[in-house]
Amino acid sequence: MTTEICNTDSGGWSFWIDRGGTFTDVIGRSPDGELHTLKLPSVSAVYADAAVEAMRRLLGAKPGSPFPAERVESIKMGTTVATNALLERKGAKTLLIATQGFGDALEIGDQARPDLFALDIHKPEPLHAGVLEARERLGADGRVLVALDEADLAAGLAQARADGFVSAAIAFLHADLNPAHERAAGKLARAAGFAHVTLSHEASPLPRWIPRARTAVIDAYLTPILKAYVDQVAGAVGGAPLYFLTSSGALAKAEAFRGKDAVLSGPAGGAVGAARIASDASAKAVLGFDVGGTSTDVCRFAGTLERRDALRIAGIELRTPTLDVQTVAAGGGSILTYDGFRARAGPHSAGADPGPAAYGRGGPATVTDANLVLGRLDGRFFPPVFGPAGDRPVDIEAARTRLSELAAAMGAPSAEAAAEGFVAITVEQTAQAIRRISTERGFDPRGHTLVAFGGAAGQIACWTADALGAREVLCPQYGSLLSAWGIGQAQVRSLQQAGLEAPLDDAGLERAAALAGLLETQAEAALVAQGAEPGEVSRRLMLRYDGSDSALEVAFGSAAEARAAFEDAHKRLFGFAEPGRAVLIASVEVEGLPSPSRGEGLGMGVSARRLQNIVQEADRLSNLSGSLAGPPPSLPFPPGGGRTLFAGGVAHDAPIIDADSFTSTPGPALIIRGDTQIAVAPGWRAQREAERLIRLVREGEARADRTDLSAPDPVTLELFNRRFMGVAEAMGAALERTAHSVNIKERLDFSCALFDADGGLVANAPHMPVHLGSMGASVRAVKARHPILQPGQAFALNNPYDGGTHLPDVTVVMPVFVAQGDSPAFYLAARGHHADIGGIQPGSMPPFSRTIEEEGVLLDALPIMRDGVLLEADIRAALAAGPYPARSPDRNLADLKAQIAACQAGATAVWQMIEAYGGASVARYMGFVQDNAEACVRRAIGRLSDGQARVPMDGGAEICVRIAVNTE
Repeated sequence: MTTEICNTDSGGWSFWIDRGGTFTDVIGRSPDGELHTLKLPSVSAVYADAAVEAMRRLLGAKPGSPFPAERVESIKMGTTVATNALLERKGAKTLLIATQGFGDALEIGDQARPDLFALDIHKPEPLHAGVLEARERLGADGRVLVALDEADLAAGLAQARADGFVSAAIAFLHADLNPAHERAAGKLARAAGFAHVTLSHEASPLPRWIPRARTAVIDAYLTPILKAYVDQVAGAVGGAPLYFLTSSGALAKAEAFRGKDAVLSGPAGGAVGAARIASDASAKAVLGFDVGGTSTDVCRFAGTLERRDALRIAGIELRTPTLDVQTVAAGGGSILTYDGFRARAGPHSAGADPGPAAYGRGGPATVTDANLVLGRLDGRFFPPVFGPAGDRPVDIEAARTRLSELAAAMGAPSAEAAAEGFVAITVEQTAQAIRRISTERGFDPRGHTLVAFGGAAGQIACWTADALGAREVLCPQYGSLLSAWGIGQAQVRSLQQAGLEAPLDDAGLERAAALAGLLETQAEAALVAQGAEPGEVSRRLMLRYDGSDSALEVAFGSAAEARAAFEDAHKRLFGFAEPGRAVLIASVEVEGLPSPSRGEGLGMGVSARRLQNIVQEADRLSNLSGSLAGPPPSLPFPPGGGRTLFAGGVAHDAPIIDADSFTSTPGPALIIRGDTQIAVAPGWRAQREAERLIRLVREGEARADRTDLSAPDPVTLELFNRRFMGVAEAMGAALERTAHSVNIKERLDFSCALFDADGGLVANAPHMPVHLGSMGASVRAVKARHPILQPGQAFALNNPYDGGTHLPDVTVVMPVFVAQGDSPAFYLAARGHHADIGGIQPGSMPPFSRTIEEEGVLLDALPIMRDGVLLEADIRAALAAGPYPARSPDRNLADLKAQIAACQAGATAVWQMIEAYGGASVARYMGFVQDNAEACVRRAIGRLSDGQARVPMDGGAEICVRIAVNTE
């Protein structure tokens, strides 16, 4: 996505609106270029709609008078209406119309298991309330095998309308290749009186029926609700040009806004805003993090905004282009707790009521309270909206009392020490979320600038940058309203996609070019339909290795250029490339942009150079854990004032600085602006630049962590626990992306873990429980088979006598060394269920096998990599050995490569910890984490009591169980 924006003088007002579930943020640009902001509760008995009410107030319209549409140039909105309808299951009554025999396929779904540790699994209720199967069938090549029985379908549709269905999702097999049957069924549905009809080939034009059908259903379910809200706003603004932001970061004219494109409407605005800030500040690559009261959203921009093609929300997955925004449950309102072993921050939030302890309404200690105690927030600059009656200033003593209670329980020397530890945990949570969109995608965060926005980002910005090794942070002056401002910068765009599945060669590229030409025509037509003049068009290829599901985006070019770009991206993302493997063109994308010669009515943004953030009004009920409403009029800015700011266990004298009255200042310092406060850490410098942008720059190297790592403490224990868990999670993310087997990619039948030098489990991600209890034995078996190990080695093992479960579960073990010549300091292991490993039956799980050979090929600590080179010939020889060899060694090789890539991702994460803290300290804390795990298990067992159960069986027998608990 480009960020080129047309700067035009407008003849009327322009409004940029982020309608959230709790509050609605509005920025209005008046004809003279001034920007005015307003924040209102999204739901109120005083007005029908917060966005319309805010615009009326900014326009000075009298109550009851018509909306002055003639004074409005454009309205751009992001809204959570569709997201809330999905979360609350308040969509339209939807009918799924599927190919005969596939009516229950969506409920069966694929083999994805999002919560492997859940003992009581609750599948999300299907969005569609009924199914109608149509007599029709297309072949895998799109040919008609069974013609559509239109008379039978029409009768079923009539009955469905009589039963109260109002929306229809039509999803036929292979409609992406031949949409004729879907189009005919759509005409019948509209004739039957359905208010909305979604055709799957239009909602998601790519192959694979289940994601295409899911997307069609979610679009049919949400669009009527969304359309009702859009029509309400459109009617209230009297015909003023109205646009909405889609999940992909593009604007869509009100009548073209659909449910499937609306689920990330608000967060996408923040990502677009961060991208524009990066462009204005000449930052080549940025990582944006938006810290609010409850959660933190993170994104990446390096010339283009990162995008993904699938999104899971509320247990439902849909396939539509969305900006890659990751969310972590950490914000200003995150509740601080201590469980007797480890200090925790979140995931639960105090919300706005009772809110943090400092709100004076009996709330718990939160991150906001910790920052107040540390002096990284100054309560004197909060408006007096606290206490039971909402008329009191911030209660700093309540915050200190709660932190003192936690400090006493933890054995911390002071409330400040406890507060600093809790904030460090919050920083680590935020840094891990940022790593998921950088390190896990092959990008080094140290080469990025951070963009900190949201009201609570300024208090942790410097510390988060230090945790990532970044040296620069941008704090935009409209930070707490960046989502609304970003919506103002978005453009009308049209993204068209189509599947191809052709080899990457001259003939394949010729087919891709022809398809791109067709998509370009469609993109231009879509722009014209929204009142935009077509301008620049970009073409992209989605390439993947034959046999892999991981498609990567590259620009159009020659076959050699496209392959080189693909392999570079594959190596960066997955750690390896396969020069001899066939590459396929999975799909083609075309993105059309409007001509920059047209004005803002087509959704063009305006330059940040015109921004003047004049806060006119802030609602008294604002969630102040996420944003500040500006200094109260009764408290003038104290010139030359200062305060104590705690950092690194030391109390520093820090000046209080008005954001508009300085040029440059070293840290420590506290910068006050109307919507937030920015804590400048020691070793950092703040610089005020054009458009009131504040740039934070690291001076010199970050100070080494002075924490005593010789003994465990609650905060450091939690930090290392999260870091070790992050290693396993990074491994799992790499394995899921790169593996070939459906077992691994969809069923998530894999496990990744970190082990100590003796093969003892240190940390595992929430993967398969049956794997995690036995993988340590596999690691120890590798040690026993190969007493002398070297860097760059990896081994494969599925031996059920040495920690294996069944033969299809293959474990890859990789040793990690701290110093050359030493024995391994740690081990990484990735176990995955291969689709087949030989044996007398496909799938390698024969119920009647009598010998291990009949189950499949036995791999007993087989060397599969030496000096960083894959031993492909040895692997193939092993897979071909025995009376019942593996049936698809190419697939096994692909999964083994993915497991190696997972281990390499884990090794990179471990080495980053070693570089920061030293190998001895990391190893020591591995032991502390293991001791903590044992103590937690013992405490959990201690809560159990003796019991018994009787389970009746078919035939009258019973299973009788008696449990005796030994707490020693």
